Amino acid sequence: MKKFMLIAILILATILRFYQLNTLPALNADEAAIGYNAYSLISTGKDEHGHPWPIHFESFGDFKPGLFFYLVLPFVWLLGLNEWAVRVPGALLGVGTVFLMYLLVGYFSPKKNFQLLATMLLAISPWHIHFSRGGWEVNAGTFFIVLGLWLFLKGFNNYRWWMWSTLALVASFYTYHSARIVVPLLLLWLLVFYRQQLWSNRKKLLLPVALGIILLIPLVRDFTGPAGNSRASGVSIFADLGVTLRINVERGEHGNNRSFPALIFHNKVVNFGYEFLSNWGEHFWGEFLFISGDEIQRNKVPEFGVLYLVQLPFLIIGFLAIARSSTGWGVILWWLMVAPAAAALTFQSPHALRAHNMLIPLTIITAYGLNKILEWKYTYRWVVVLIFLLLSWDFSRYLHQYYAHMAKEYPFSSQYGVKELVSYINQNYDKYPEFIITDRYDQPYILFLFYMNYPPQKFQGEHNLSVRDKFGFSTVRDFDKFHFQPITKEVLEKSKGNVVVGAASEVGNYANIIHVINFPNGKEAFKIVANQYEQ
Repeated sequence: MKKFMLIAILILATILRFYQLNTLPALNADEAAIGYNAYSLISTGKDEHGHPWPIHFESFGDFKPGLFFYLVLPFVWLLGLNEWAVRVPGALLGVGTVFLMYLLVGYFSPKKNFQLLATMLLAISPWHIHFSRGGWEVNAGTFFIVLGLWLFLKGFNNYRWWMWSTLALVASFYTYHSARIVVPLLLLWLLVFYRQQLWSNRKKLLLPVALGIILLIPLVRDFTGPAGNSRASGVSIFADLGVTLRINVERGEHGNNRSFPALIFHNKVVNFGYEFLSNWGEHFWGEFLFISGDEIQRNKVPEFGVLYLVQLPFLIIGFLAIARSSTGWGVILWWLMVAPAAAALTFQSPHALRAHNMLIPLTIITAYGLNKILEWKYTYRWVVVLIFLLLSWDFSRYLHQYYAHMAKEYPFSSQYGVKELVSYINQNYDKYPEFIITDRYDQPYILFLFYMNYPPQKFQGEHNLSVRDKFGFSTVRDFDKFHFQPITKEVLEKSKGNVVVGAASEVGNYANIIHVINFPNGKEAFKIVANQYEQ
């Protein structure tokens, strides 16, 4: 019976992650970059910018960790350059993480009901479903972290598993930036908590440790170059000039800005420390967890946090039960504490993407609390029915918001309308000498390359990356017949003979609008203008 339930949960997890996977949400620029760079490697052995088989992909100047690109590559080779090829690997890894949850909880507890509840909660988790349904490197990173931890724990029964654990944890480093902070902190606790067992097996650890060091050398060498500098100069809190300005203001409020109190209370260690703690703490606020998620629309569903609201009482009971438990929860609690650390080092907090691995300990604790309720001798059938109904309501409402409302309420969250735009331009490609495209929406050039299956060898020789903006991102302004820029009245007036594609607010009611492309909610996404009538 328990095996049947596990299979049913995995089938449900698969359906939730694969249904309409190629259409909802629309492909975003980061996904297109992953797919096109994989396509470029297949075609030329180089990425879009001409770098052969890189560890970090320069992409938009953000130097994305490369392993997920290589996981996508065989799917692009088999399926072609399309949405399925980019998203199937993430969906498969999402289902794999659900199964790993069952195995991981089984290590900590022999109670099958607890295992199944944790597995079920992850299978229907809004946080996990959302980032499994797309080409999100973080989803792969979480898979490798969970796999690595489970294999590490299995190593105490058979030390050969430690080799595989090393490979999995190193893979997380090559997959997503956050893992490079979270995994070492997680390993620190494992070293302290299991110090006696590890010391007694120290000779058996030599080979896995040596393997890990060797495998990380290329990453460390690469990260000391532009790949590391781009992250530090982009989203890091240490690149926030506002903190430095605040220090100067506070010191200036002292009579002597070089006095001991001014220097000891107002400095980078103190101010950045408080900034980090503030960002870290925001990941534990109820509004982020249960009500609205983070501020970035691409990372959430309307009217939902990253967890179901009905999970709140189970989470509280789980913590209370853990407080009364003698041992066994140190790893999970430590994981929960360090999970938002990488996200807290960036200026956008709370951040559902960068703190994604946090959902694993939260789900385990929630399942533990729910299991305690179901095991309590005073829990009557009507309580079980009520819990089932509340979970079903929240789950059904989430699916409704995801499929019926997300694309309509958050039309700017992904590149809705670009696929239709590229299709229209392809049909009219030979009619016009140049196409001037708005850059209002994120990195439009990469979506054109993706949907046109543009020859990578040709692109590599005809483009340049722009100077990085204040967030550390670059873009491509020109290739082939296409030029990407803001659309102004002057551009519209001087583009005689060409086609101009602008956002609705940029074009207004220009007289010679020849085509309009709408968002899913019916509002205008693109207006296409030609300063000569079509022949």
